[in-house]
Amino acid sequence: MTRDARSPVLVGIGVSTQREEDARALEPLDLMIDAVRRAGKDSGAEALLAGVQRVAVPKGRWRYQNPGGETARSIGAQRSVSVLSTVGVLQQTLIGDACLRIAQGEVDTALVVGGDAGYRLLRSKIAGAALRDRQQADTPDVTLAPHDELRHPAELQAGMKMPVGLYAIIESAFRAAQGWTVDAQRDAIAAMYARFSEIAEGNPHAWKRRRVAPADIRDASARNAMQAFPYTKLHCSTWNVDQAAALIFCSAGKALALGIPRSQWIHPLASTESNHMVPVSARDDLARCPGASLAGRAALEAGDLHADDLDLVNLYSCFPVAVETYASELGIDSSRDLTVTGGTPFAGGPYNNYVLQATARMVELLRAGPSCHGLVASVSGVLTKQGFGLWGREPGRNGFVHADVTDAVARAARTREIVDRYQGDATVARYTIFYEPSQPPRGVVVVDLRDKRRAVAHTENAELIATMQSGEFCGMQVKFESGNTFTLMR
Repeated sequence: MTRDARSPVLVGIGVSTQREEDARALEPLDLMIDAVRRAGKDSGAEALLAGVQRVAVPKGRWRYQNPGGETARSIGAQRSVSVLSTVGVLQQTLIGDACLRIAQGEVDTALVVGGDAGYRLLRSKIAGAALRDRQQADTPDVTLAPHDELRHPAELQAGMKMPVGLYAIIESAFRAAQGWTVDAQRDAIAAMYARFSEIAEGNPHAWKRRRVAPADIRDASARNAMQAFPYTKLHCSTWNVDQAAALIFCSAGKALALGIPRSQWIHPLASTESNHMVPVSARDDLARCPGASLAGRAALEAGDLHADDLDLVNLYSCFPVAVETYASELGIDSSRDLTVTGGTPFAGGPYNNYVLQATARMVELLRAGPSCHGLVASVSGVLTKQGFGLWGREPGRNGFVHADVTDAVARAARTREIVDRYQGDATVARYTIFYEPSQPPRGVVVVDLRDKRRAVAHTENAELIATMQSGEFCGMQVKFESGNTFTLMR
């Protein structure tokens, strides 16, 4: 078979969404299978489902042992290899792996599917009803998992357990590097997410299809609580959603043999990723993301493109700084639209599956024209891993390019040693304030020590927290005390 005949093409997409209030709601696996069947129908050659040779699924909040195997059995793909990736593995990794195996001639048809039913979980909790999802006795043929822990013990000790606080800490570093005031930054990210809500209004698959004013996003209210300064609830992913998406890939030769019209084909031009892992507090420069720069530019180079050549862009939007950092690293104009879905707060961010939803929406828009090229970004952890999928209506001159730039990122990424316990003075490198229900606000700082090492400390002092929120706190001199608490140097 020639290289052109082996070229991977995306021929079918399926998106399944439900908003049921009671037991009629499909369990997550059935939602995923529904998305697969929709993808088969979308391809115009539903018979290709029975010939799927590889089914990959990113793990959601469900407890299924082998969802890929169960999905394969449901569509009659009896000889399919099942793959399950745990949290901490890039969703783009599954897409890139499927395309690479097709390009190398290992398989000719592959499926990537995922989904979550967070709204169903929420409704059952409110109703006090037990959910009885089915299980499988078998295990996946392949399990993918991250090699390292995503959190540093010092971060956990300071109470930084949820991603929102860690992302808010990175946001403070990005703001300081740009020279913005706190108010200017809050205005900017509110305006950006207000535009995202407008885009979600036009996305038929979005969970929240209504516009939200910048002021309603920026400022805390009874329905929009502050989560980790400066992030309110509307800056955060909406993950209590019931959404699934499926992507069917096959070789160009297989697509031709099945009679799938070329108008259905979208070409994966590149899949690039970095899996180098460094905890947030240990990163030397939190305003930068070497993995996004190297992996993103590798994707653009594979397609012989520059950032300005991209017709459509979907930057991962779990929190605003993920969007800001990726745009900055790739030289993407931040005034352009940076999402095709409306972002995870408005389109919905099903747990560990948003990239599949975004890719499906990207394919819809590319097929509709006149756009020719689109880039979908992926994140795992707290900007820990970075991935990119470059898509085109026409095949690229270089064919499909798969690039893992992990080693290059490891060489470029500078780190700092973290001290578990410290007493003395230090300089605030970044910070945030955590807000939890029924708990006093907690200020957290990551500081630079005189010997270039780092430490993490916290405070619940109301006066000090008010100071942290009223103006820029990066660069302030603080004193560490026992128990890794801190006070402001006078």
